[in-house]
Amino acid sequence: MKLVKRISIALVIAFAVFYLVTRPQDAANAVQGVIGAVWGAVTAIVDFFTALVAG
Repeated sequence: MKLVKRISIALVIAFAVFYLVTRPQDAANAVQGVIGAVWGAVTAIVDFFTALVAG
């Protein structure tokens, strides 16, 4: 099972590097989208706890 996991991780990394080299603008847009999604989730969690504390 460890071998399958290592192969899967290697394939994902190889695809990411290939995507970065062949389509850098699209790769940058994808990273910006992921960062935006994470930032939105963090903001929502902070808003939730702020509202919870405020009562």
